[in-house]
Amino acid sequence: MSTTTTVKEVVKESLLGSKEPSNLSASHRASFINNAKKDEQTGELYMGPDEFIEAIAPPSEDYHKISRDQYGLLFRVADRKGAGKVTVDDWAAFENLLMKPDAEYEIAFRLFDIDRTGTVKYEDFRSLYERNKGPDSIPFNWDCEWAKLYIGDKSKRHPLTYSEFSQMLRGLQGERIRQAFQLFDKDRDGYIEPEDFARIIRETAKHKLSDHLLENLTTLCNISTGSRISYANVRAFQNMIMEMDLVELIIRQACKRSADGKITRTEFLNEAAKVVRFSLFTPMEADILFHFASLDEPSGRLGLMDFAKVLDASWRHRGADEAEQGQAVSKARSATRTFFLSAVESGYNFMLGSVAGAFGAFMVYPIDLVKTRMQNQRGADPGQRLYKNSLDCFKKVIANEGFRGLYSGVVPQLVGVAPEKAIKLTVNDLVRGFFTDKNTGNIELKYEILAGGSAGACQVVFTNPLEIVKIRLQVQGEVAKATEGAKKRSAMWIVKNLGLAGLYKGASACLLRDVPFSAIYFPTYNHLKKDLFGESKTKKLGILQLLTAGAIAGMPAAYLTTPCDVIKTRLQVEARKGDTNYTGLRHAASTIMKEEGFRAFFKGGPARILRSSPQFGFTLAAYEVLQSVLPFPGKAKPEQVHTGVADVVDTIKEKDVTSPHARSRNALKIILDLDENFGRVKLLDQQAWKTMPRILGGGN
Repeated sequence: MSTTTTVKEVVKESLLGSKEPSNLSASHRASFINNAKKDEQTGELYMGPDEFIEAIAPPSEDYHKISRDQYGLLFRVADRKGAGKVTVDDWAAFENLLMKPDAEYEIAFRLFDIDRTGTVKYEDFRSLYERNKGPDSIPFNWDCEWAKLYIGDKSKRHPLTYSEFSQMLRGLQGERIRQAFQLFDKDRDGYIEPEDFARIIRETAKHKLSDHLLENLTTLCNISTGSRISYANVRAFQNMIMEMDLVELIIRQACKRSADGKITRTEFLNEAAKVVRFSLFTPMEADILFHFASLDEPSGRLGLMDFAKVLDASWRHRGADEAEQGQAVSKARSATRTFFLSAVESGYNFMLGSVAGAFGAFMVYPIDLVKTRMQNQRGADPGQRLYKNSLDCFKKVIANEGFRGLYSGVVPQLVGVAPEKAIKLTVNDLVRGFFTDKNTGNIELKYEILAGGSAGACQVVFTNPLEIVKIRLQVQGEVAKATEGAKKRSAMWIVKNLGLAGLYKGASACLLRDVPFSAIYFPTYNHLKKDLFGESKTKKLGILQLLTAGAIAGMPAAYLTTPCDVIKTRLQVEARKGDTNYTGLRHAASTIMKEEGFRAFFKGGPARILRSSPQFGFTLAAYEVLQSVLPFPGKAKPEQVHTGVADVVDTIKEKDVTSPHARSRNALKIILDLDENFGRVKLLDQQAWKTMPRILGGGN
């Protein structure tokens, strides 16, 4: 066999496929079996056009741009023998084809390669085009100079190889737009009416554009002083369509750099100059992008969701009828059901917060126990103290009480974390929401402090009783060591012994600690996220960034409120024989100052930092993981922009881009550049599906 023949065979096999065993994955095999039917004569499983569409068209697809039946165009590609049916071997080859890097263009090529020779003949291509174009489509001249450059003159037509055919499709849409503009430019002055422009774009690119763009095409004339649209406007608009993925990437990058997540036209062009090697976008192209994105937000400073209406082809605008139906349905829903769902979701979030809070508290509980023991040490004479420092305390607890001693009183702490975190976070969000400017999303610092302080005040109702029980359990170990015959008490015994009034002993000190703690913590945490890490509507922080922000915010909040925590601890701990019995907040503060000096107010300060910072870190990490792994069932997902490259670059989600369904859809988009009605002819006659191979020029 000659080298030339070998190359031809390799190329033909690459483009047309070859007979191979049905090496299907389990999911692909299941898809074939679930949709196939059995041949009554041979018993072989196969799929006809209807079954093929059922198998290949994604059930969750939005079909208002590309109809579901148009997926039937791909049937002939899968039906390699033109037999009118797809066998398991055909299905295996088709699934393999979809996973190729250039699958979209290869599918289009195979559709027009009627004789399966590895080339596309002009006659076959023209015939299929004429059969599938819409009856009222804008005419296209295949004898134009542009077409001749690809396929030759009438007397010298030549078939197109795969590479040549793909390149022709690449430029076809631009030529269609050029010819259509010439057709509507009656005066030959380089201008057309806005309505004509809208018709051109709807017929050539409807399948690639959002409803927002399609509904507002005629407004393009507003970017200039005239009332008509020039050819320069049309070409600039097409260039924006062709580079939509790159446009999105640039917008995302620019929005990330912006403090408020919004950008101007100048910022877009500056970012474009950084991203691309050459000045790819002209001023007119930028004007067009911002014109359509700012129709509902004429401020000139736009966020990612403003651009989504332009970038996301699946973006839909509810029409008046649909909106009225939605309002009717909304009114029909009972207030009781709405309240019930809200309550269930709140309870679910409360549960996740409780689990996350309990996890964070459990991880740092030994540090909390050491902090309490250190703060409870009385006397100015170092010789009277049981512990030299926090590390010495940690060692002696393990030596005297064992490892379990580090977790004395942990159960009340875990129980108390749930209402504490829920109340604190809920009140802070409510107060912040009340004082936040609804237009800008900004809140003044004084109101941030008020929100945090209010949250700290409300949590005391739940946390003070549990704190006093926890603290008394934490110091039981050292009391038992110092006092012979001292009994260990349970949490329930302590509750009964204290009574309701006793459970709120030291509440004033608890307020004095928790109010400034939250007033410092929450504003610091939010400003760290926004100012240090750049969080915005378009930038979601990662777990490590949240951990760092939470840990840093906890440091000043924990240390600066240590004096209040020392006073609270002294008031809540049961005084031992010989210890000073404090009568109140003022008496405790003055006595500590008199007997132990100012430094005593910061006992356990480092331990509070070591506890509070990682505790918030562990809590936030656990909460993030729980929310991602166990989202609330049925909760609406946040609006996102979905096109192509930016989803891969920004969110590292390649699954949708490389999935067979996505590749099938993208292949159809390329084919529909010929005419948006391509494949819709089958809708006129449902029986035509059964003879599709014959209609397309193959089969019997």
